[in-house]
Amino acid sequence: MTARLLFVLLIGLVVLACTPPARDASPATDGPQSAPTAPTQAAAVDPAAPSSRPMPRTGGPLPPEQVGRPGVQLDYRCRTDADCTVKDVGNCCGYYPQCLNKDSPTDPKAVQAECARTGMASVCGFAELGGCRCVRGRCEGIPAGEGVVR
Repeated sequence: MTARLLFVLLIGLVVLACTPPARDASPATDGPQSAPTAPTQAAAVDPAAPSSRPMPRTGGPLPPEQVGRPGVQLDYRCRTDADCTVKDVGNCCGYYPQCLNKDSPTDPKAVQAECARTGMASVCGFAELGGCRCVRGRCEGIPAGEGVVR
């Protein structure tokens, strides 16, 4: 019986602690009151105003760094899984597989030449792809070992 009463009181305290404090519309009369201060310049900034900088990504894998591909526009569009295939798009290290539209042009040698011309380097390595699938109109890679969807 005592344990039950103690449990009920404990639950009541938890619920009470989770409720927000009541807001009183009348100003407090205890303590000294100060004159209102003039708004500062920082207060004039609207935090809801759009920033000129885009928000950084906060989740998921980062996309590969894109190097200018002279004359080649990669096509990731698809309607079905059959529209997608793994192709070598190249990067500053050499071979770099990505899932693209089966008819998309690629020019890995031009990418490597651009890297050499600009002195760029990249982190070498890539996730092994087991295949591709069409996800919301874009070809996406299937990591090796997850099975190929055809």
